[in-house]
Amino acid sequence: MALPEGQGLAGRLAQVACVGLVKAVDRFDPERGLRFVSFAVPTILGELRRHLRDTSWRLHIPRKLQDQMIALARVSEELSGELGRSPTVEELAARMRVSAEVVLDARVALDSQRDRSLDEPAHVGSRESLADTLGAEDAELLRAEGVIVLERWLAVLPERAQEILRLRFHEELSQREIADRIGISQMHVSRILRSSLARLQVLAAP
Repeated sequence: MALPEGQGLAGRLAQVACVGLVKAVDRFDPERGLRFVSFAVPTILGELRRHLRDTSWRLHIPRKLQDQMIALARVSEELSGELGRSPTVEELAARMRVSAEVVLDARVALDSQRDRSLDEPAHVGSRESLADTLGAEDAELLRAEGVIVLERWLAVLPERAQEILRLRFHEELSQREIADRIGISQMHVSRILRSSLARLQVLAAP
């Protein structure tokens, strides 16, 4: 059953769900004693999952493995309807006529297509969530970036102005101490600081 082009996502999913419903009607066997809803829901969900897998691969997966994933999903859906429970790896392998290892590989690939919540445990039995394992903002890295930008701005100032700013804000000397070290008046130091800071403010303005 071909899906019409040009529909939004909701419309396409509704069409896919209808395809699943039609398949459920065709395959349903009332003599097995199952309720139709119990049989139809997994069939419809399987059709939706298959459509999403086929149209939205988030990772590059070899074509052969893609085919095995699609086959696994289809066979798993069929066996679930027939058995009334989730099939085992051995049952899936027997129906697909492949080894259990192929089924396991396809199942892992299918799981990789599912987005995990950051609230999920990082490992089985772990109290630590995935969010707890993610890196945090590094204050030292931000500081390093700030230093690089500041050095670029300071480079436009005369060497004496750069030295006065370094003594004032890095070594935290007073204006009097700076004047004594450089050999100029305190008033001259004050003027250089004011003019230098005003120029840096212009550079920092957006």
